[in-house]
Amino acid sequence: MSRLNLISTVFSFHEELQRQRWDDHRYYHQSRVNQSLHLLSACTFLVAYVLLFVDPARAAILGWLVAMLLRQTGHFFFEPTGFDHVNQTTHEYKESIKTGYNLARKVVLHSVWVAIPFVLWLTPTVFDLLPPYDGYDGLIGRIGMAWLWFAIFALFARTIFLVCTQNFMTGLAWFTKIITDPYHDIKMYYKSPLYLWQGQKLDPMTHVAR
Repeated sequence: MSRLNLISTVFSFHEELQRQRWDDHRYYHQSRVNQSLHLLSACTFLVAYVLLFVDPARAAILGWLVAMLLRQTGHFFFEPTGFDHVNQTTHEYKESIKTGYNLARKVVLHSVWVAIPFVLWLTPTVFDLLPPYDGYDGLIGRIGMAWLWFAIFALFARTIFLVCTQNFMTGLAWFTKIITDPYHDIKMYYKSPLYLWQGQKLDPMTHVAR
């Protein structure tokens, strides 16, 4: 690859990454409560990232049970789902063009997540595929590792789907966006709790509406 082609590829990647981040922000983060929960979620994810190198199972439990729960609570319960006057579009349209996991896909994703502990509790060996765990700590550790592998599967499955149905750049940009979302969310929403404290329930999005 020539230097010119490399520069063009990097530029295209950066442009696609910024587009996905911009659409995610303007379409799905208008609620100040949602933004504030994303801030807490992002901080928790960063702790989980560090913990991943020390105790992967507990890192996954922290990521799913705290960070992801905070994140999706904001989306499901506080983000407006009516007509989007800021972007002049319907909620249904936003859901149809969502690059990553829209609300319907998230319901499936989290249904599997919730089912995993029950499966491991009811079938400790997962139909003789795994050795039995040892006591309560063994169960918690196995749940954590199962959630970790499920997160990896969900990340790569969606990435591969985007590569196959759209293009490689879209999939790579989405993969990068998901991994770096905690850093970006802190940068974007560190002031959101202050605005919420002042009584502002929705971001006026003056930087979006033109």
